[in-house]
Amino acid sequence: MNLPRNPIVFGEVLFDCFGDECVLGGAPFNVAWHLQGFGLKPRFVSRVGDDALGAEVRARMRDWGMDTNGLQTETARPTGRVHVSLRDGQPSYAILDDQAYDAIAPQPGLDAAGSVLYHGSLALRHAPNRRTLAALRTGAEVYLDVNLRAPWWDTATLRPLLDGARWLKLNDEEFALLTETGETPADFARRLGLGAVILTRGAQGAEVHADAVRHAGGAPPAVKLVDAVGAGDAFAAVTLYGIVHAWPWTTILPRATAFAARVCGWRGALCHDRAIYEEVLSEWSRHTGNA
Repeated sequence: MNLPRNPIVFGEVLFDCFGDECVLGGAPFNVAWHLQGFGLKPRFVSRVGDDALGAEVRARMRDWGMDTNGLQTETARPTGRVHVSLRDGQPSYAILDDQAYDAIAPQPGLDAAGSVLYHGSLALRHAPNRRTLAALRTGAEVYLDVNLRAPWWDTATLRPLLDGARWLKLNDEEFALLTETGETPADFARRLGLGAVILTRGAQGAEVHADAVRHAGGAPPAVKLVDAVGAGDAFAAVTLYGIVHAWPWTTILPRATAFAARVCGWRGALCHDRAIYEEVLSEWSRHTGNA
């Protein structure tokens, strides 16, 4: 299948606050940022407050060359924030409620049919966003990246999101929460009619179960850990890039795990150095003749 090179990314943009320091993030935003860095033209759909942080989001998107047509402005709610605490480099999150990204309105003129549509689960914690997304999903090739952040999810809310997804990404802890006792990833994919289950396992790497075949990626390369914030989003971005370019899973997995490891070497989820993306693209091209 030939897929457009401008995937749609729906969901939260927010600031991860480490004490007094706040850095731009949010899983869907991070994914869109990386895709832009790698030369795609993602269409990011979200909402920010009419405040200084919202203005910063818009300015940073423009500076990075991102399309801001899908970035809505909200007067009743603030731009999203999350308080992050780190223990041995691993993050835990205190996620504020009633943020601007909780009120994403339908986007006039945006048709996702035939395109890859990436979304997570956090921004769908309230019914208005679920209705907005349900309309957008019609005819789309859906990549669902599960982000189970307590207390903002439950099985009743999450189960309908699995219906119609082509690719499902989750980590091993999330897999254990969502599956039946003794169920394998292949069984899970078959039961839900998923095209592929992408299972990340931290230091053990990742694996994909697609078409009754298991594809295993090796352990990620060692890096000097700063923090793991956004590592999963970096992994998701490269898998999306590979899907759009019709790479085999045997190519996607090692590239995705390597880039995710690289993100662990800097503070926060985002990289502002275009040379990093050019270096990664060049490395991919040298190994396969395409990127």
